[in-house]
Amino acid sequence: MSTPTSSSTTAIAQELVDLCRVGKNMDAIDKLYSPKIVSIESMGNEEMPAEMSGIDAIRQKNKWWVDNNEVHSAEVNGPFVGEREFAVHYNYETTFKPTGQRMKMTEMALYTVEGGKIVKEHFFYNTGGA
Repeated sequence: MSTPTSSSTTAIAQELVDLCRVGKNMDAIDKLYSPKIVSIESMGNEEMPAEMSGIDAIRQKNKWWVDNNEVHSAEVNGPFVGEREFAVHYNYETTFKPTGQRMKMTEMALYTVEGGKIVKEHFFYNTGGA
């Protein structure tokens, strides 16, 4: 039996996946993310910290990723939905533009939904040579 929470989580999850499948990740952020979104990467550095907060920081992080990576292929699997959370499995083959290094990346993302918006995203990934 669906609760209103799980049903809205399902709708948000499916819309995020649908937008990401056609390369409209920034549209997903603008439409589905809370202004107070928290984003956690498995690793960070001085230029790009592992944890960022606020919609403007997340937009900037995604702009940096688009500006610095050439995407050769992208696969979006899921969503895998719970009551207030959902997961999406991503496979990318990219070239990091500053170094020319081509790589394959597999990533799992766990999203938390509250009040009809995504309030947290947490990424888990591994990389390997292409």
